[in-house]
Amino acid sequence: MSRVSVPCHVKGTVALQVGDVRTSQGRPGVLVIDVTFPSVAPFELQEIMFKNYYTAFLSIRVRQHTSTHAPTKWVTCLRDYCLMPDPHSEEGAQEYVSLFKHQMLCDMARVLELRLILRQPSPLWLSFTVEELQIYQEGPKSPSVTFPKWLSHPVPCEQPALLCEGLPDPSRVSSEVQQMWALTEMIRASHTSARIGRFDVDGCYDLNLLSYT
Repeated sequence: MSRVSVPCHVKGTVALQVGDVRTSQGRPGVLVIDVTFPSVAPFELQEIMFKNYYTAFLSIRVRQHTSTHAPTKWVTCLRDYCLMPDPHSEEGAQEYVSLFKHQMLCDMARVLELRLILRQPSPLWLSFTVEELQIYQEGPKSPSVTFPKWLSHPVPCEQPALLCEGLPDPSRVSSEVQQMWALTEMIRASHTSARIGRFDVDGCYDLNLLSYT
């Protein structure tokens, strides 16, 4: 499935002090990043890609266009997604992350605005954010590829020519296989034919059986 990059504008990051993350140094525990799409009509979001910079948990909210005159509301479509499974070992830091619409908790159609909520439960890091943010929507579908019908139901005029000389004729091979099968069944059913190549009681070959064709 193809994807198309959506031009967007990333607003300035807003730092919040939340809970036990508040320290004397004023280190933020939550960052809020708003993303707008000023030159794009409401679209269906397909993928969000970015580079994680020491962010532990991510929540995503979207503001969608509604057909009614009611004011648009923010809807949480991803809550506390773990970007760093082990913050102490920095696992998952500075890695590229892709989030797709099937991972979201709500329908990603008619998106007008996007909000990323980054959370770092430990005051160990002075800064954390996401970088190289890219937003994608679903692109045009690829045209369907139709296979030649001769691959499944060949007609005489559409049968491919032999690649080189010396290849067996398919019809002749089929008849020979049927003859071999009939001969095998005949030998299996005949008690005397099954003795071809065996020693008789006197320790000699039965020459009459060897002349069987």
